[in-house]
Formats: sequence, C-alpha cells, structure tokens
Amino acid sequence: MKLYVSEGNPHCLKVLAALDVTGVQCDVHYVNHEERVVPYLSRPALPALLLPSGLHLFSSNAICRYLFEVSGKDCTELCGQWLEWEATDLQPALLQALHMAVLQGKGSDVSKVLQGPLNYLEQSLSKGNLPYLTGDAVSAADVVLWAALYPVLSDSSQALGERKFVKTWFDRGAVMHSLQSAAQKVLQGKGLQGTKSYMQKQPAPQSNQCRDTQPCNSSPAEGEESERLVSEEEMEAAALTWSKGLNSCQSDTDRQHPILPKEGKRNLLLTSALPYVNNVPHLGNIIGCVLSTDVFSRYGRLRDWNVLFVCGTDEYGTATENKAREEGLTPQQICDKFHTIHASIYKWFQIDFDFFGRTTTEKQTEIAQDIFWRLHKQGFLVEDTVEQLRCESCQRFLADRFVEGICPHCSYPEARGDQCDKCGRLINAVELSEPQCKVCRQTPVIRSSKHLFLDLPKLESQLEQWLDKSTSTGDWTANAKQITRSWLRDGLKPRCITRDLKWGTPVPHPDFKEKVFYVWFDAPIGYLSITANYTDQWEKWWKNPNQVELYNFMAKDNVPFHSVVFPCSLLGAQDNYTLVNHLIATEYLNYEDSKFSKSRGVGVFGDMAKDTGIPSDVWRFYLLYVRPEGQDSVFSWADMATKNNSELLNNLGNFINRAGMFVAKFFEGCVPAMDLQQEDKKLLALVGWELQQYIQLMDKVKIRDALKHILNISRHGNQYIQVNEPWKKIKGGDTERQRSGTVTGVSVNIACLLSVMLHPYMPTVSQTIRDQLNAPQSCINTMLKGTGTFVCALCPGHRIGTVSPLFQKLELDQIEALKKRFGGQQPEDEPPKKKTAAQKAAGTQPAAVPVPAAAEVASVNGVDPEKAKQLTQAVAEQGEKVRALKAQKAEKAAITAEVAKLLDLKKQLALAEGKSPEPAPQKGKKK
Repeated sequence: MKLYVSEGNPHCLKVLAALDVTGVQCDVHYVNHEERVVPYLSRPALPALLLPSGLHLFSSNAICRYLFEVSGKDCTELCGQWLEWEATDLQPALLQALHMAVLQGKGSDVSKVLQGPLNYLEQSLSKGNLPYLTGDAVSAADVVLWAALYPVLSDSSQALGERKFVKTWFDRGAVMHSLQSAAQKVLQGKGLQGTKSYMQKQPAPQSNQCRDTQPCNSSPAEGEESERLVSEEEMEAAALTWSKGLNSCQSDTDRQHPILPKEGKRNLLLTSALPYVNNVPHLGNIIGCVLSTDVFSRYGRLRDWNVLFVCGTDEYGTATENKAREEGLTPQQICDKFHTIHASIYKWFQIDFDFFGRTTTEKQTEIAQDIFWRLHKQGFLVEDTVEQLRCESCQRFLADRFVEGICPHCSYPEARGDQCDKCGRLINAVELSEPQCKVCRQTPVIRSSKHLFLDLPKLESQLEQWLDKSTSTGDWTANAKQITRSWLRDGLKPRCITRDLKWGTPVPHPDFKEKVFYVWFDAPIGYLSITANYTDQWEKWWKNPNQVELYNFMAKDNVPFHSVVFPCSLLGAQDNYTLVNHLIATEYLNYEDSKFSKSRGVGVFGDMAKDTGIPSDVWRFYLLYVRPEGQDSVFSWADMATKNNSELLNNLGNFINRAGMFVAKFFEGCVPAMDLQQEDKKLLALVGWELQQYIQLMDKVKIRDALKHILNISRHGNQYIQVNEPWKKIKGGDTERQRSGTVTGVSVNIACLLSVMLHPYMPTVSQTIRDQLNAPQSCINTMLKGTGTFVCALCPGHRIGTVSPLFQKLELDQIEALKKRFGGQQPEDEPPKKKTAAQKAAGTQPAAVPVPAAAEVASVNGVDPEKAKQLTQAVAEQGEKVRALKAQKAEKAAITAEVAKLLDLKKQLALAEGKSPEPAPQKGKKK
C-alpha cells in the first residue's frame, strides 16, 4: 500500500496518526497540495491511499477506518457515527476556525466558532463516563477527532473553556507519540501556521452555525452541509445515465402468492419479532419490529429481490393467562381479541405483511413437537428438578408473572417473580420476600417440580462455529454482536424449556404430559409455523440455507433468543434449518422524558395514533427519522412538529409541489424540453451520488441514515430552483424561457425519483406523488437497479396530473394538546399501591379532616386493615374494567359510570386506610 500526504494539510495529520497507532505497513509519499495522485479525479485529493487492488481511498476518515480494520480493530456502529459527525459537523466548523485564525488573524474567534461541536462533545463524554469515545480502548473515532482538533486546541487551549471532560479526553491523545509524531510531520513545529500553505489554496468556508444537538434525534442532513465537489467526469457520466431513459420492459410488481424461493434470484425471508398478544403495541414496539421490517421489505421489492415478510402474534404463555384472568375471559378469547387489535393497528400503519399469522395453531404444535423430539433423540435435552412457588389455594404452580413480592435486591414491594421493574435485576421467584399469588393474594409455598432443559453447553461449539460465519458474512448490528458475545463470554448454561402451565404447546413426552413448552422455546418456532400456515411448501424457505437469506428484526432485548437459544434449538434438531444471516436489532425508543406506560397513560400506543388526526405516513416518517440505530432515541412532540414542518412541509413537500406547479402553470401541464447546461449536469451528479449513498445504506439496513439522503436531494432541488428562478425567466426572451423549461423539467424528474425513494418510508405519499406526476410504472423498476440509476423518467411532452400540496403544518396548539393528552396518568388510572407487611402494620394517621356525609365509616382515623385489603382488590379489578372499556372504545356513558364506581371505591379504600378521601388535584381531563 502507498499513502500520499502533503505537509500542512490537517487531514493528513489524521491518517499519519492512525497509521502509527495501528502499525500497518505502508509506504508514505509526501507530495505537494496540487498533485493529482488519484488518476480519475479532475482535482487534487489528499490524503490518498493506494490499495493493493489498485483502488484508491481519498477520504481521510475512510482511510483511518480502513487502517484500523486491516489491523484487526473493528469499527463499531458508534465509531462510525462519530466519524460521520466529525465529517459533517465538526469539519465545517474547524475549516472556518482555521481560515479565521490562520488567514484572517482572528484567533480569538476560534472558541466561538467551535462552541457548538465542543459543547456536544462535552455532553457526550460526560454522559458516557468512559475514557474514550466508544469505550475503554482507543478507536478510529478517537484518533480522527484528536488529530482534527490538535492544530486548534494545542495552539489555543482557551478554546476548551470549562469543558473538563473534553480536556481530559483530549489530553489523553495529545501526549501520545503517534499524534505528536504526525503533527510534527504535517505542521513542521509551526502550530496553526503550519497549515497556512494548505489553507491559502482552499475556498473561503461559508459561515455555518454549528449545532449542539443530540445525534439520536437529529441527522447530519439538518442545517447546511459543505457542498460536495463534483468532477467534470462525474457530470458527464450523470448526463449520459440521464439520457438513457426508463427500461422498456416492466417487472411484474404484483405479488403472486404463495411466494417461494426462485432460482437465480436473491431470496430474502424477513421476520419481525412476534408481538405479545396480551397488550397493545406502543410506538417503540412498532419501530423496533414491524415498521423497520416493512421498510426493508418494500425496499427489497424495489430492488427486484424475491422477498417474503411474515409475522404474527405470540399467543402462548403466562402473560396471556394472566390477562385472561384479569378480563374474565378464556386465554383463546384474549388471543382472538388482541390478534384483531394488532392486525388493525398494523394495517393502519401500512405494514405490508405477506402473511400475518399467530402461534395458537396446529402447525405450531406439530413443528414445535417435531423439533423437541429431534433434540431429545440427539441427546440435547436433560432433566432437572426446580424449586417453584405453588399456590395451595389455586392448586397450581405459579409462573413468574403470577407472583409478586419484595425484591431481594432493592426492597421494591411490587417485584415480579422474574424481574424487578425498579432495579431491573433478574429474580428467581423463590427469592422474593413476602410473595403473594396475584390471583388470590394468598402466600404460596415452595415445592419441587421436574423439568426439561436444553443443554446449551453441549451445543456451544456448534453455535460458535456458526456464529463466526454468520456475523462475518451477514449484516448484524453492533448491539446484536455485543449482546451475543456477552452471553458466550459468560458461558452458556442449560435452559429450562418446560413450564407448569395450561396455556401453551403441550410437551409430548409422557413423563411431562402436564406441562407446556416455555414461551422462549416455543415462540421463535412461530416463524416456521406461521410460514407453514401461509404455504404447505414452507420448508422451501426454512430448510433451504443455501438459497435463502434470513433477516430477523427486533429490539435489543430479544437478541439472545434469536442469536443463541433459537439457533441452538435448530442446530440441535439437525434438520438443515435456515438460520439467521442478518440480525437487525434496534435500541429503545423512549417517550419524551419518560417511558411508555399504558397504565399511567404515558405515550402513544398503536390504537391511539390514528385518533390524533396525523396521517400514518407522517407517523412512519418521524418514527423512522428517530429510529434508534446505535443508541436509544426519544419521541418528542415538539421535535415531531419541527421535523414535519421543516423537513416534510418546507423542504420535501415544497420542492415537489413547486416542480409540479411550474409544469402546470407555465407549460400547460406538459413537461417542457430540456437543454442541459453544466449547472444542470452538476445537479444530476449530486442527485445521483445521493441516490447511490441511499442504496448503499439501505442494502445494509441503515434505514434512518438512508432517509437523510432523500431529504438532501430535495434540498439540492430547492436550492436549484431558488438560484435559477424559473418563475421570472418564463417571462423573458426565448433563451430565458428555454432555461425556465430546463429547470422545470429537471426538477419534476427529481420529484419523480423522490417518489420512488420515498416508497419504503411513506407509501401513500409516494403513490400520491406518482399520481400527481402521472409517472409511468416503469420508474419504480428502473431507479433503484444496480448502484442507482437516475434517468429522465418524465420526457418532454409528458402530461402530468393535478398537483396539490402533500403535507400540512402541525400547529403549536395542536401539538401542545396532544402532548398533554398523552403525557401522564389521570386519577382514575392510578394502580393501587401494594403495601409491605411493615407498612401495613405501621398504618398512617393523617390530620383530621371533615367526615363525608355518607356514614361509610365511623371516623376518618378508623383504620380497618381487613376492609382495606378487600377494597384494594376491588379497586384493582374495577381499574382493569375501566381500562378495558377504554381500550374497546366503549360508549362514553358506560365508561363514565364505571369511572364513578372506581372513584367511589377509591374513596372507601382511603377511609379504610385512615387517609383523607379528598381527591388529588386534577391533572387535566384525559381525552
């Protein structure tokens, strides 16, 4: 390899430091700033790395990343985000700072220019509490940012101000020999002035107000980016592609069911984690699973891949039994009710499943029991005795969720039998203090029960061998790899696959005939049984690893079951099963400054979104804009309004509407003739590059990152229209009218391209744009072929349809009302507080208050523990009844009557506990 650098070029400081840190062997050649070392570029590009293959890398960050990866140090997703932030946010500010300090003598203004990026860096480092940007070891991100900041911070330390976390982090790098050596070679001991020869050859940077934003909810597309330089070769290539027009032959876009793998095609089997049937999914559930999968499946079809997208409700297990008891229904009735609710929600969000099934089917029993017997035959199941809690009153062993008690770790009084919601620690139910059966509130006893376990240690070597191949050849998100490694690092242990329940897939072994399969073992098999209910040729998908690529989409909490446990079940079955090739896991989406909670009325749940009056496409757009790729993100009403009004209305919608309106108003609804000038070809090249980036990112399931390139294209388009002013030129002479026509024709064709790129994200808006433009169907089949093909789809003379606005503004008062509506619990929704024995014994003695007129009790201070216990149960049951009525959208009068009963019960409970029956201050009526 050969590395070409030049003295004084601050970007070369990065690559020389990275070269020294990684120890990669490479010849270094010093050249002048003007030397063209990359033959196919018309402008100098330094640094540049000539690879053994003959290819060149000429982005300093790409070179640094490559050097780290060649040396065996993977660049994590977080590392990649930092590198992108450095290129899109930090670099524009640094170039401005260098220009002012070196060429204008305004060194005192450096701190002001760098204020935004340094504030963000300080905030990130203070939150992470780690020595380096991505963890406990130096990464490519650290080296790049150290080297980028070194000329400025080593020469002007006052720029750091009081940012102690940045100072500590920067000092770690500044003392490294690698960085000092690289700085000496590039800056020649002259500090900032060492960059003067380089800066004199650079164009004056535009003033750019650097942002101090959170990357989890923002995109580098926001704000101004330094415009990408385009070579003449790129312009001519873009113009040539444009002139080719649409494909004459159209692909068959109508799906023929059943979809089966095809020879010579890329066959993708897509699954999203099966949602639990016992509750209504919130926005975090939707973006983490079904929406992300839907976007990728729509994109895959645009790419002409053979895609099958299956999902369904996970219906067996403790949670379903529990919900059924609460609502006075059978488990099957609960499943039927919530399966319908889920299907309705996903339909409104336009989730385009090929099949949406469920796990309570004969196929589930058949396939799960077959896998069980295969594991049993191969010796991968072992027996063991487990101590469990048994309720003698209910005459049953209690599953984890049927038990509550005091957490052994933090003393939280309402810990479940499997996990404490307060401290988050996992719990064995027998460890709880003062356990209670949630059904009858009696104290259970400890009894032994015999169970079957999957012998994970026996399968560990097979698993590791498969994982090495899958994670190295497939697209696994960084968190999926990390979670999987942590399970393997800690050593696998046998895992119980049976449960003492009634509602589940029955265990076929005669010694365990009273038991069912544990849901973690049973539920992933639902992917297979749901496919089997879709087509009796399901094995062509699930027993065909050489021809099928399997993508699993989920939130990070589901990773171990899909990367370790379920693969072990299939490996142990030894029946040529298709195992996951690409595991796509999101982080968590939080709600404002809290978490989603149905019981507390916090957050938007799937059945509520359509009642807001905001179209489902706008919901999809915002959820995908803040999709938690790489780190947790936050749903914010204010941010949603901002993104709708700025990105959709003012950017995307404004451009597409103007382009169409110009055709309708100035050219009688027909696309005018176009005579491309250099400026137009430059735009075609810029748009083509954005399209290529979009495809590269979507191929890697970087859904959120790809979205910014759609918005970048419309930004380019808006700027193009503003500069050329076709509404003025149409009133001029023949030359100006021709120019107006060219700008209008190019713009409306960009709008057509945007309609295709938008389809995975906003399918209704995408179709609306194509309808307004009367776009030919073949534009769908052409634009996303190969690495991206931006062609003239709407030729001169093409007649468009009726143009109208695509988006509406979200007003401040509308958003404030929605924020209040979904912001917190109302008094009637408050769950009863369970008391510990100590609390019950102590009681409470509030100050005397006037006694209500009703003679419900003799005195406010007359505590009646037995009556309080009965009323606590009554309040809980009535609260569930109220919530069920609301979920079913019952008549307002019926809900009001039941709420009145609930409030009366709460008043009686307060009196029985010796508390004031006065209601708490009203927080505002819940809509």
